[in-house]
Amino acid sequence: MFRVVFGLLIAIEAFGAIATGWLRRTLIEPEFTFNFIGFDFLQPLPGNGMYFYFVLMGIFGVLVMVGYKYRFSMACYALMWTCVYLMQKTSYNNHYYLLMLLCWIMVFLPAHRWFSLDARLNKKIRSLVMPRWVLWVLILQVWIVYTYASVAKWYPDWLDGTVAALFMRGKSDYWLIGDVLQLEWVHWGIVYVGILFDLLIVPLLLWKRTRMLGFIISIFFHLFNSVVFQIGIFPYMSIAFALFFFSPELLRKRFLPKKPTFSEEWVIVPKHRNLIIGVFSLYFIVQIALPLRHWTFPDDVLWTEEGHRLSWRMMLRAKAATLTVNVKDKGSDSLTAYNYAALLSRKQRRSVKSKPDMLWQLAQRIEQIEAEKGRDVEVYMNVFVKVNGGQRHQLIDPTVDLSAEEWKHFSHHDWILPSPDDYHKKKVDRNLKLSPLKNNRE
Repeated sequence: MFRVVFGLLIAIEAFGAIATGWLRRTLIEPEFTFNFIGFDFLQPLPGNGMYFYFVLMGIFGVLVMVGYKYRFSMACYALMWTCVYLMQKTSYNNHYYLLMLLCWIMVFLPAHRWFSLDARLNKKIRSLVMPRWVLWVLILQVWIVYTYASVAKWYPDWLDGTVAALFMRGKSDYWLIGDVLQLEWVHWGIVYVGILFDLLIVPLLLWKRTRMLGFIISIFFHLFNSVVFQIGIFPYMSIAFALFFFSPELLRKRFLPKKPTFSEEWVIVPKHRNLIIGVFSLYFIVQIALPLRHWTFPDDVLWTEEGHRLSWRMMLRAKAATLTVNVKDKGSDSLTAYNYAALLSRKQRRSVKSKPDMLWQLAQRIEQIEAEKGRDVEVYMNVFVKVNGGQRHQLIDPTVDLSAEEWKHFSHHDWILPSPDDYHKKKVDRNLKLSPLKNNRE
């Protein structure tokens, strides 16, 4: 049942990227993409090639839904989505990372042995049951996501309602609910419902006595996110996870009445039990460790962004930034302003300003472009950032030539200036009478 829903949603994700213009804005219009550092070989196909790429992805999603050549179709979609995820950070979203993980997990699950074309065409693979480890692999993955999402919210700007108020301020023009979203009690509701939902929803669904209550809360919470934050398929995928918490008997009665009744005689210990335990133990150790890695870097991750990605730090802060790029010929003392905006799409210009890794990539790109023109230049960034409507402070050392710096994946970059003690302090009162901000929200 989850395979059918999952296949439908990933097909919608692929075709929807074309229909909504996301694909055009993110991968076709830009002259270059801010890929994950180290994956420079992953570049969008030239011309309109990415349209065909996403159509093919959508077809694979449909094949997953109907269960035809399931493992091949799921593996193809997983590989193609992974390439899309790694080739661009402009539209970075933790949900895209979750989708990548789920796609690869689904490749190895026996999700095609009933209610599928594969099972209809090959009776030998038919099975009325799924192994218990399948259930717990998916539940544990979701539990990790929710738990870290809750813990990440335990910081002052979230707890005092600042972040929620800033987010809702950008929704004031919404039809019917725009004015309601500006009410202070709504902001406090978002603050503490967000923390408690993420922390408690999996335990609520696991316990039979609270399961239906948790399911109802889950529907309301995710539909609210869908309407207010417009985050695509993910609220509906999150609702679909409830399938793994309700009893098989109930689900069979409601949705698959023609499926035969399960017999305890069919309980079988997997042949490769130790291998399955070993592989998924290693996988979950990595999943638990990755969100903690920002503690290995000095300073606050909200400021430096080091360790921010792949950590389930979702919808946590709003940043406003200004950027000036200067270049000079090597051996010269004369700095000149560089029109970096001409190289970027509108979406890229909004995203690059507050993210050190993307600023570094921009410097490398400028140096490369000028080298092709016969110039050997140094690139300097003058960046000012304010976090959650706080004080404006300099982010990057303006005396460092970023084009000459090496990127370090596992250690701190000294050209990222230390966070000032007051970078999060507000200049305004609780009513947030701010000048309009063009925020980068994740």
